[in-house]
This record gives sequence, C-alpha cells and structure tokens, in this order.
Amino acid sequence: MSYLGEEIKKLGFGLMRLPQKDGVIDVEETKKMVDLFLEAGFTYFDTAWAYAGSEDAIRQALVERYPRESFQLATKNAAWINCKTREEAISQFDTSLKQTGAGYFDFYLLHNLGEHRTKFFDDFDMWSFVQEKKKEGLIKHVGFSFHATPEELDAILTAHPEMEFVQLQINYADWENPAVQSRACYEVARKHGKPVIIMEPVKGGMLATPPQRVVDILKAAEPDSSVASWAVRFAADLPGIITVLSGMSSVEQMEDNLSYMKSFTHLTDAQRETLKKAQDALSKIPLIPCTTCNYCAKVCPEGIGISGSFTAMNYLTLYGSMPAAAHQENWLVSGHGKKRASECIKCGQCEEVCPQHISIRKELERVSETFCKES
Repeated sequence: MSYLGEEIKKLGFGLMRLPQKDGVIDVEETKKMVDLFLEAGFTYFDTAWAYAGSEDAIRQALVERYPRESFQLATKNAAWINCKTREEAISQFDTSLKQTGAGYFDFYLLHNLGEHRTKFFDDFDMWSFVQEKKKEGLIKHVGFSFHATPEELDAILTAHPEMEFVQLQINYADWENPAVQSRACYEVARKHGKPVIIMEPVKGGMLATPPQRVVDILKAAEPDSSVASWAVRFAADLPGIITVLSGMSSVEQMEDNLSYMKSFTHLTDAQRETLKKAQDALSKIPLIPCTTCNYCAKVCPEGIGISGSFTAMNYLTLYGSMPAAAHQENWLVSGHGKKRASECIKCGQCEEVCPQHISIRKELERVSETFCKES
C-alpha cells in the first residue's frame, strides 16, 4: 500500500517493548526479530526519544546492519517531558539522530499531543521546527501521535493542516470506549484527509490474553489463529491506514504476527461479526484500561509501580486467582524496584499525563486495599 509516496505494508514494528535481558534491551534478540521482519517484506520501525534504550538498540540491530533505503524509521519528540526551553525540546531531535545513527527520519512525530501537553509544542513552536528540518531533508514526513478527545484532535488538525499523518490508539476494545474514543478520533482524521498509523492494537498486550469468554468466541471461529491476531487484523482492516504498529517483545510474537500479516488483505464479513461478538463480551467486564505506556512513571515523585499494580488488579479481575494476582503485584512492583500502591501521596501528577484518563489515585487505593493490607 502506498501512502505519502511510501510503500509500506500493513504491519509496523513498534520498538517500545523490546525484549530484555538482565534489565536491559537484548540487542541480539532484537536483531533476530529485525531480520525476520525485513525478510518477510516489512519495512516500518517505530521508536521514540522517550523509549529508554530503544533508539540505541535499533541503531545496532537495524541501522548499522542494513542499507538505509531498505527501511523506514520513525521517532518522536516529547517536548512536554522535562523541557523548560525551546532549545531543550529541539535537542531531543539531535539526540535521536545521534542515538539512531539514521541520518534522517522517514517519519517524525510530535509525541502524545492532547490536553496540557499540546501547549509545550505551541509554546516552543515545534510546528515550525519540524518543517525546517523537513526542508533540510532530515525529516521526510511530519505528523503527531495523539491520546485525547476527538474535539481536541479536530482543533489541532484545523490549526495545523500541514501535518501529513496522525498516529492513534485503535483496537477493538477501545473502538467505542468513552475514555479513549478510538472510532471518533479515527473519523476525525479521516474527515481531515489524514492517513492513520495505528498504535496499541493489542492494547499493551491485554488483547493477547483477554477474558476467557472472549477467547472462546475467537477460538470457536478460528481454532488455529492466535487471539492476538484478531486484534491486529481488526486494526489493519480499516481504510486509510498506513501501518499497524505491534510492540513485539519476542521472536515468537514476531513469527505469529508475520504468519497472518504477510498475506493480509481484509477481514471477511464473518470475521467482522466474530469481532463484534468479542467486543460485546469484553464491554461487560470492568478492567482498568492501562496500556503500560508508563508515562505516569516518568512523573511520579514517589516511584510507585503504577502500571504493574494495575496489571495485577486486572489479572485478579480476569482470572479470579488471588495467589496468582498477588504474585504478579509482587514481581511487577517490588521485583522491579518500585514502591507499592500504599505509598502513593495522591499528588495527581500521574493523572495529568495518563493517555487513558484513568483515575489513578482512586485505582491505587483499590490496589492497596486488595494487595497491601497484610503487608
């Protein structure tokens, strides 16, 4: 499929959740995944300045090993993270160039617009900066990622028609979710004629292991297809999509994604009906809609293991096993050097940056009552 003059297949390699070994990105494992991805004919890689170690890892696994023209590389500028001046925001671009060694970026995104974050890009006039870099040939295509309301998206695209594409969170669980409004945001982008890159199609891995009632529906329809494949295919089936980013963490995940996306065209009517049944079943189960993006962790002054706490709570909701959920909470929080939910000081900084609009303080109270009472 060709968008913006680029030939890009419908699967993109998201580099936010690369495999780790001893707490750092496993570059050798990443190389294997990169090789499989390119051998299958896919070319789009997505990283960000804010993804710790990711830009450096993809330099070693991809940029230094393959001709530059054989792939597209995207990265992002998060002007709202610890930037007090325009110079500090701009320096992220130079850092990304150095860390990736890419020479230029095929796609460059202003990272996570919406709510109070947009103001940083406005105040630092990052809009003109990226256009300058485009004229210099250091950026081929400029766009932004977005986690907020369709009304805000409409306002940004109206103010900045020069943006060439939008990156949106779209998956079958969030399609009608009032906290995310995937469908409404997608329709705004289409109204403005902007092609879409899809992120979080598997909702941070949650749709790879959905509730059993959802698994039963999907497996009844296609016993040999992975549950995660339904989520990626749902996203890839939409019109006007440049690519669907899958944040793969293992060779096994890569092989599964390649197995069904190499020849993907569109879903059948029967497959769409199956997904509708899965959506209906999922909507009846109350989960904390955390995607483990960990933006909250970047601003939490106490170092609370927020996403790990929520993963454990959702585990309990989905599977009903307190011992298993408590093990998750211990490993994902204390086991990763984070403080527990009971130590939250309720400052609210986390809620200001949460793309999913989660009432984090309230949910941490629930986690504390569930897991921390006997500690």
